[in-house]
Amino acid sequence: MSAASNHGATPYYFVPAPSRHPAMAALGLFFVILGAGQWINGADWGKWSLLLGLVVWLFTLYQWFGDAIRESEGGQYSQRIDVSYRWSMSWFIFSEVMFFAAFFGALYWARVHSVPALGSLENQLLWPDFKALWPSSVAGATAAPAGTVEPFTTMGPWPIPTINTAILLTSGVTLTVAHHALIAGNRSKTIFWMWLTVLLGVVFLGFQAYEYMHAYRDLNLKLNSGIYGSTFFMLTGFHGFHVFVGMLMLLFITLRLSKGHFTPQRHFGFEGAAWYWHFVDVVWLGLYIVVYWM
Repeated sequence: MSAASNHGATPYYFVPAPSRHPAMAALGLFFVILGAGQWINGADWGKWSLLLGLVVWLFTLYQWFGDAIRESEGGQYSQRIDVSYRWSMSWFIFSEVMFFAAFFGALYWARVHSVPALGSLENQLLWPDFKALWPSSVAGATAAPAGTVEPFTTMGPWPIPTINTAILLTSGVTLTVAHHALIAGNRSKTIFWMWLTVLLGVVFLGFQAYEYMHAYRDLNLKLNSGIYGSTFFMLTGFHGFHVFVGMLMLLFITLRLSKGHFTPQRHFGFEGAAWYWHFVDVVWLGLYIVVYWM
């Protein structure tokens, strides 16, 4: 949102008219879940239900966000709406922090408690061949002494994870430069640095896709490679999804900047996307250390 206009037409607190968008979004998600469930269970029509649901959902979001942009650019949002958006974005990011806290907690519990407990003396009668080692990269050193987990090679920090770390840190700098340019009223400079930030996000995702192909093809590291594989792909994959969402946010903000939206005084749409991107950067630093180095 461009945030608030303070001219006389701005309402005290804008209340939108009744809308079909929530119902249509729920309908689209219903077909997404229905189709995904049926497709996984072998029903060929499930993929078409999934596709239909995605189309309905995405088209609804396009219309819904468009309405919000028109309301903002039309001067309907007062300072009170601006504060409301800031609180909403803050709580949303807090909920994302809790998601990652749960996943990092799962990794911590597996490494510090579960694996050592399974290798303790009292469990030797049940699993005499189990070796409580981390990472559990070879048969016999996993939670499957019977060999049900195939041997694999762990993912090290070099070169792709380290390169991606540099890319994300650089994108945080370019985004900050763009923000300061917007505050200074230099729109062309803002747009240039925003496009560079979006490009860095795309490059990060490209490197991560290559890393996943390398893991499956060359390292035999898969989602079912014991607790190491499941936590590795859970953490890196969930973070990659957040990078994708953040990149889309920055892309749409850049397109809006090109249309003349936002002012040096009122640009919370920009700030909210920047908050999210910096959050993604910070999470990656923790993930880079805990998953790739430790």
